[in-house]
Amino acid sequence: MAEADPSIFSSMRRVEERQVADSAALDAMLKGAREPFLIRSLVAEWPLVKAGQLSPQAARDYLLQHARKRPFTVSIGPPGHDGRLFYNHEMEMNFQTARGELADIFKGIADNEGREHPPTIYLTSIDVHDFFDGLHEANHVELGHRQPIESIWIGTRTRVAAHNDFPDNLACCAVGRRRFTIFPPEQFRNLYLGPIDNTPAGRAVSMVDFHDPDLAAHPRFAEAMEHGLVADLEPGDAVFVPSMWWHHVEGLDGFNAMINYWWRETPRWLGQPQNALNHAILAIRDLPAEDKAIWRELFEYYVFDDGEQARAHLPEGKRGILDPLDAEGASRLRAFLLRALNR
Repeated sequence: MAEADPSIFSSMRRVEERQVADSAALDAMLKGAREPFLIRSLVAEWPLVKAGQLSPQAARDYLLQHARKRPFTVSIGPPGHDGRLFYNHEMEMNFQTARGELADIFKGIADNEGREHPPTIYLTSIDVHDFFDGLHEANHVELGHRQPIESIWIGTRTRVAAHNDFPDNLACCAVGRRRFTIFPPEQFRNLYLGPIDNTPAGRAVSMVDFHDPDLAAHPRFAEAMEHGLVADLEPGDAVFVPSMWWHHVEGLDGFNAMINYWWRETPRWLGQPQNALNHAILAIRDLPAEDKAIWRELFEYYVFDDGEQARAHLPEGKRGILDPLDAEGASRLRAFLLRALNR
């Protein structure tokens, strides 16, 4: 199977490569990081990486040694899509999901190896701790005080459309090669995003086919490419994708596995901004222009200006949610919102 036309990526800069001596150096590098970077061989000593260097089957055997006896959810796309998990012409997903034992899923992958047009088989965001015993202990990155969500992604050649995530992300290439094409947050207008509420995996994705971009239909994508960064990962390499940066992810070989870590530097009890955006679409977007202008000013006053002016004249202890939130205040506000939404 042909890989992406290199001319599409040739004009983009490469993600900065950095070196780390130990976990303390990695912790310092991640603290407050707002730009992506690539670390070669960060996890090169993982047993999973070593198994994958022997063969794809050795990697699958290693994973099966640690897999729990429980159903895994897998995405399956028909042949002929070049591994692209995306929409069809009716804006429905071009793949289906199924559940099965990992051994049976791996047999399906092995049976299709070497075929010119194999189906796409992809296990996405599988929780390492819930679905495997001992895999984390033998294959993990020490992230200090952070309490990340640790997921493994396993499958055939895949192309996942550009999307962003709210948490920071450290993605470790374990088996097969990966390509990340990364864009700054402000490039969202140039990526031609799809629906918010009908998505392949919960986040709005770029409608541009990165292997064959249609610049007549998506002319602003040319501007996005001027700001794009490319990271080509070999097994053992890792890439850091900061919160809200857009990233298009490809598994380039017949069998690929990646372990990633998501975390937030902000408290977990804070709400999800995407929920606020969805509610604003419901409550504000379709108001008359004059009303929207008023609400825009109110959002600036209460939210984007941090609310300092809004609370300065109020007595301490009587400011309610205008004070900086703590866990207790966030819980009260969440309960208030649930009551209001259910009326």
